[in-house]
Amino acid sequence: MSRVEVVMPQMGESIAEGTVSRWLKQVGDEVKRDEAILEISTDKVDAEIPSPSAGTLVEIRVEEGQTVEVQTVVAVLETDADAAKSAQSAPAAKEAAPEPAAAAPVVPSAVEVKAEPVTPPPATAPDAGSETTEERLRRKSTPLVRRIAAEHEVDIGRVEGTGHAGRVTKRDILGFIETRGPAPAVAASHALSATRAPGGERGGEILHPLAEAWPGDRVEPMSRIRKLTADHMVLSRRISAHVTSFYEVDFTRISEIRAAHKKGYEERGARLTFLAFVVKVIADNLRKHPIVNASVSGDSIIYRQAINIGIAVALDWGLIVPVLKHADELSLIGIAKQMADLGERARTKRLNPDEVQHGTFTITNPGVFGSYIGAPIINQPQVAILGVGAIEKRPKVITLEDGQDVIAIRTLAMLSMSYDHRVVDGADADRFMADVKRDLEQFAEGAV
Repeated sequence: MSRVEVVMPQMGESIAEGTVSRWLKQVGDEVKRDEAILEISTDKVDAEIPSPSAGTLVEIRVEEGQTVEVQTVVAVLETDADAAKSAQSAPAAKEAAPEPAAAAPVVPSAVEVKAEPVTPPPATAPDAGSETTEERLRRKSTPLVRRIAAEHEVDIGRVEGTGHAGRVTKRDILGFIETRGPAPAVAASHALSATRAPGGERGGEILHPLAEAWPGDRVEPMSRIRKLTADHMVLSRRISAHVTSFYEVDFTRISEIRAAHKKGYEERGARLTFLAFVVKVIADNLRKHPIVNASVSGDSIIYRQAINIGIAVALDWGLIVPVLKHADELSLIGIAKQMADLGERARTKRLNPDEVQHGTFTITNPGVFGSYIGAPIINQPQVAILGVGAIEKRPKVITLEDGQDVIAIRTLAMLSMSYDHRVVDGADADRFMADVKRDLEQFAEGAV
């Protein structure tokens, strides 16, 4: 009998666990090598996991919605057709998924099981006497958890970990932060009920209004990506001092340039969108205004050398932010092509973990849905985010060369930038936005 185990992959350096979102194949189904067999969600990305081998799916060990550590066996394939039929006709008792050994190497995708039995090495805990504080914290948490703890001045050693071997997870640290302050007085009212904070279901209880379902209502649990988004947004509002500036930008010149070059871009395999122009101008100006391309680390400011622009993509199941790496080094057509590629792979769940990490500035484009203006929430640990409103024809007062004012039809849009007032002053933000407005309104056709 030749069996192949499918394991929960490590989708990024700091990822310690993953959730099985959906099984695309069921027990008894035949699968081809590299055919998608399940979808998973992590803190960074949703992805389809391909089969490591051709064969028959004979066992599913992790159900939909269950979160497990990386390297955990989630399913078993049988590559021998006769053995697969025997397994289906006389199913064996379901085996318990073994705990991954602490000393075992990271397995990126899947591993074949040899025919001879293998005795796994015992998982031994580090010697507490010789282990340093730094080693203990690294063993019990991820870089993301340690960053959140540092920003909130939390001693991770005080947080009870619910992950494997007592590991402190993101939900644990967020739950601890929510509940460490003095508990609010409990009013004798049904309007307040004990429930858990978003993303903190294992981190403790807090009091807040709990909506009651009425007859005929539909109640469904949040998806993992929705929970993660909720965690991230609440965390960002709590960490950063949000201020938003709004600028009206005249896109008439860009509209004319776009109309003249749109067909040529399509022939070269790229869609020349208004957003591509915005990304190009933002990338060119971030180098001139480094504080807008920075991050906060405790009492220090990190001025990022790389200019990596995240583009928020709205999906049917949530929001994801693919990142254009080194956007300042790309031409307009290069930006257009990469945006189209990342957007398509985001919608088909084929992004790599690295493609949603290491962003230094984010752009969100609610204008495609008709939104006139908005005040977006900063994407941590960045310090600024740009919102692009609907780009459409509107009346505007303009001054002619002879000084006469007239009302003309122009292609206009509102740009809004939310920034972290802890490190970005209003003057910094306004100088940046003024340069962006000028470069968009005076876009050089030679740059197309």
